Amino acid sequence: MSAAQQTSLPHDSQSTGAQPTSVRLLGVQARAAARVLRSLPTERKVAALHAIAAGLRANASAILAANAQDVQAAEASGLPEAMVARLRLDARALEGVAADVEAVSRLPDPVGETTPASTQPSGIRVSTRRVPLGVLGVIYESRPNVTVDVAALAVMSGNAVILRGGKETVHSNAALEDVIHAALREQNLPAHAVQVIRDPARERMLELLKLDDLVDAIIPRGGAGLHRYCVENATVPVIVGGIGVVHIYLDPSFTRDPADVTRAAAIIHNAKVQKPSACNALDTLLIHEQALVALPAIARDLHASGVTLRADPPAHAVLNAAGIAAEPATDADYGTEFLALTASVRTVASLDEALDFIAAHGNHTDVILTRNDEQARRFVQDVDSAAVIVNASPRFNDGGQLGLGAEVAISTQKLHARGPMGLRELTTTKWVVEGNGEVRG
Repeated sequence: MSAAQQTSLPHDSQSTGAQPTSVRLLGVQARAAARVLRSLPTERKVAALHAIAAGLRANASAILAANAQDVQAAEASGLPEAMVARLRLDARALEGVAADVEAVSRLPDPVGETTPASTQPSGIRVSTRRVPLGVLGVIYESRPNVTVDVAALAVMSGNAVILRGGKETVHSNAALEDVIHAALREQNLPAHAVQVIRDPARERMLELLKLDDLVDAIIPRGGAGLHRYCVENATVPVIVGGIGVVHIYLDPSFTRDPADVTRAAAIIHNAKVQKPSACNALDTLLIHEQALVALPAIARDLHASGVTLRADPPAHAVLNAAGIAAEPATDADYGTEFLALTASVRTVASLDEALDFIAAHGNHTDVILTRNDEQARRFVQDVDSAAVIVNASPRFNDGGQLGLGAEVAISTQKLHARGPMGLRELTTTKWVVEGNGEVRG
């Protein structure tokens, strides 16, 4: 069966309801598939991704029908509209997903990269080689496009993956898994390289978190509660990411020219409004007391887009004088990841105060808007976050925007990856030692 032909694809060994196949068996199957994928030449991985993209296009009607079931059920259950929007697929969105798979296929393959060998005094030659992590477990919510994005990144990086989506995507993910399996079989590759846990029961997720003998890394994508649950319950190493407070510090040097005020307003508007539910959307604006004169211009743009501002007394007074509505901020509004059209404003007296505030509340993405090169240098040097940005929107902390093509997640920890996790971050290294009969003395 060709993945490029439209067909009524039978579900694999699972169904969209009960989970007849145990999660442990999925792990065993994934481990076997990983051994095949780790040695695949680049051209075969590329062919597999092209087959997946073709299958998505050929089976668009079936995929969209399954997605419509999920959307209808989500709306009937009272799921918030923002969550339903994340869930919904249409023909244009599905074409975008297929195009993203093809984009991953064009990325440089990191597997097999070898460092120059060095000869040691003993005579042995030593190098390192980049290899896949092995078997990934990815846990996420709402967005069915993540199913395909992660599958493409896993296959291209030579990893097998077990996917556990939310209960709201059960039909969409089942249809997508069927297409991916057909494409992999068409390329004579193990279908079990990509597997979806179709039973949304929390017990299945817990089983995945405990598969430390079969799964090499767990990557959660979701809210703080999901990340905390994984960290507290997993025996598999967990790569934590995607959560954290995003700050923009507005330095007075960026407000002296009216054109810069316009730029600042545009950057801050983009950071908050373009996709407020994203993990790299603005949460807190730190504004130097000498830059407060620019706050009304910034706030008007935000207010016009429905943003609720929660401001400290100095900022609140400026907004009130300008006739712009704002709520008084509380301590709880700082250090909060809003994921909505809400932002807090905090006035600071210096760059040092801003740096101290970010040190206490940040670790994800932090931005400085400044025309002072020394201030920018200090900010980049001092801020210890996954991404530090000068004079641009925090929304650029994204795998595609940073040249990685796509990402599994944005890691906010320091081991083993930090920031957007693309192909290279789904690999590790092994030492290769070559000798000619040497023995250790």
